[in-house]
Amino acid sequence: MTTKKVERRIKIKYRIRKSVFGTAERPRMSVFRSNKQIYVQVINDLEGKTLAAASSLGLEAMPKIDQAAKVGELIAAKAKEAGVSAVVFDRNGYLYHGRVKSLADAARKGGLNF
Repeated sequence: MTTKKVERRIKIKYRIRKSVFGTAERPRMSVFRSNKQIYVQVINDLEGKTLAAASSLGLEAMPKIDQAAKVGELIAAKAKEAGVSAVVFDRNGYLYHGRVKSLADAARKGGLNF
């Protein structure tokens, strides 16, 4: 059972994914946001492999926007460790504000280019 809100996000997601594609040089950084957590993966779509991943699990003591910023810093560090410096940002149908924007800004500060 899906709601209109979820169906709308999925339509937007497919529209975005038509043009956003991760390669070995610029993998796709995909964000998933639930009500309580935020997750991010750096994915090489050519091979179908996840190069780095981070989530807010274990960071429940802080506000959600701060959790997202911390996850952005974590993914930047893990991506650098995996040899990735430039990514293509996939907001996954979510609006670019709040937690998604906080995560992206922190990843940029951490040294990721997108």
